[in-house]
Amino acid sequence: MRKLSIFILLFVFTKTSIGQANEDCLSISEKPVKIEAWVSKKYEQDYRKIRLEFAEMGNTKVGLFFYPAENPSRVVAIGRCIPAYIAQHFLKKAWKYSLGTTHLVHQGFFSSNWAGVGTSLFSEHSMSSISPQQLNKLMDDTLDTESFHKIYRALTIQKEKVSSFGLILDNPKLLGNNRH
Repeated sequence: MRKLSIFILLFVFTKTSIGQANEDCLSISEKPVKIEAWVSKKYEQDYRKIRLEFAEMGNTKVGLFFYPAENPSRVVAIGRCIPAYIAQHFLKKAWKYSLGTTHLVHQGFFSSNWAGVGTSLFSEHSMSSISPQQLNKLMDDTLDTESFHKIYRALTIQKEKVSSFGLILDNPKLLGNNRH
């Protein structure tokens, strides 16, 4: 009976967290965007200027960090509730301060109003590589927010099998609902 109770509790909590993950996006005036950016240490003297550049779209909280090596990661994560114009602004800043973007992180791994530029917080199995042509699709100024995120999600579909230690294994970071 005790095992059944524990199983039921786990099931209820799992369903609750899935439901919370699909909640509607609040406007950015109610819930501002949090951007955490890791930029090359060669820009350390321009801290204030760079911080203002990341915040210039408004309704953003900026955390700016200097990567200890010359070039930070080229990984970008954009939350599903971030408006397209702000997301594109962050991608432009990634090009300027982190040598561009070569990988995007699946949106299920972070908060819906969070963005990371030059981030190395995520496993290689939680992100997807992108080509310059795919990045150009995301940078199209005519995209509305829904279209932007539809393209983003299409570019970050996780693989069910991954190469690890010379073997093909199940992806340990595969989210339960990998469909968009």
